[in-house]
Amino acid sequence: MKYLRDLADEALIEAVQRQTFRYFWDGAHPASGMARDRQRLAPRSDNDLVAIGGTGFGVMAIIVAVERSWIARDDAVEHLSRITCFLEKVSRHHGMFPHFVDGRSGRTIRFARNDDGGDCVETALLFQGLLCARQYFSRRSFAEVRLRERIDRLWLSIEWNWYCRDEEMLYWHWSPGCGWAMNCPVSGWNEGLLSYVLAAGSDTHPIRASAYHRGFAREGQMSNGKSFYGTVLPLGPDYGGPLFLAQYSFCGLDPRRLRDRYACYWQQNVAHTRINYEHCARNPHGHSGYGANCWGLTSGHGPYGYVAHAPDHDRGVITPSAALSSLPYAPVESMRALRYFLTKPLHRIWGNFGFVDSFSENLSWFARTYLAINQGPIIAMIENHRSGLIWELFMSAPEVREGLSVLGFVETWAS
Repeated sequence: MKYLRDLADEALIEAVQRQTFRYFWDGAHPASGMARDRQRLAPRSDNDLVAIGGTGFGVMAIIVAVERSWIARDDAVEHLSRITCFLEKVSRHHGMFPHFVDGRSGRTIRFARNDDGGDCVETALLFQGLLCARQYFSRRSFAEVRLRERIDRLWLSIEWNWYCRDEEMLYWHWSPGCGWAMNCPVSGWNEGLLSYVLAAGSDTHPIRASAYHRGFAREGQMSNGKSFYGTVLPLGPDYGGPLFLAQYSFCGLDPRRLRDRYACYWQQNVAHTRINYEHCARNPHGHSGYGANCWGLTSGHGPYGYVAHAPDHDRGVITPSAALSSLPYAPVESMRALRYFLTKPLHRIWGNFGFVDSFSENLSWFARTYLAINQGPIIAMIENHRSGLIWELFMSAPEVREGLSVLGFVETWAS
């Protein structure tokens, strides 16, 4: 830990990226190469529960690792080939992947009551990574051509329009045994934005633009427009909600370039991040440790279980991923948080896969776990801050460009 504290900023954020990448490389499931949903600080995890969305983040992490020369390109292609061959064997539901699967057999693992089938948001997170991989691994070698072909086959099989239930909106889940019992429309503001973009850009089973405007944007009802801690929030719940809302879909979608009739998405994400930061800095609840150097509220593990931490649901738990994945939006504040996290006891906050999921100074509590969906955005969003690599790859995909066009997004660079 001491050597990390001594590094200059650029070297430090690369060290954090590289250590966190190990979650998806050293910690990958040995049979399938998929990302385990969660892992322990110590001893190392040995389970077969792998996450579809978490694997999408892992694919982006592998791309960054090649670009930064942490691993060889051929090794990355072999690993991604193993993942995509496995995905072709996974139980799918009208082309849609479930939330969790068994990393050996590929069978669906129930996520919740009535949820043992397709999940269109987790599937979108998976393809955020896979479409980036298809764009990045573009050489004419046999292995890279076959990798792209498998990604295309998986992509073309997704029946996005079927998940609209003949209505003007996407539904989150469908199960062959429980049908539509979850009855959960994908309506905003949330990470479901990515699902609508991909669904509208589908080559084979597209949705209509009206599904986005009526189902997700709710004809403008997802707008907010109120001021919190002196910052106007364009969209979403009061105080913005957990910070992953500004991160999950925007590992690939470049918010600097996106505007539609509802918002400029760079302004949205910067405002959301600023409100989250100001809440922790002002610390209205008097939580230990909170301040200008210690902030970041998002969904994650806590002493009370998995909780969607946010300014209006603040239980004194800081998740490092929230601040670190905000580097594009708040570079000064994010670097201060990173430096602060490094002042905590090494054996409690840092391990083989980087920073642990969360901590609470109120209770002198540190998580003993990592989560794929929190580790992954750290790597992608830091890289977007450094080079814009993942943004450039995803936005170059024809399906993404088509989806954004259909939904009425215009490309405009935010200042």
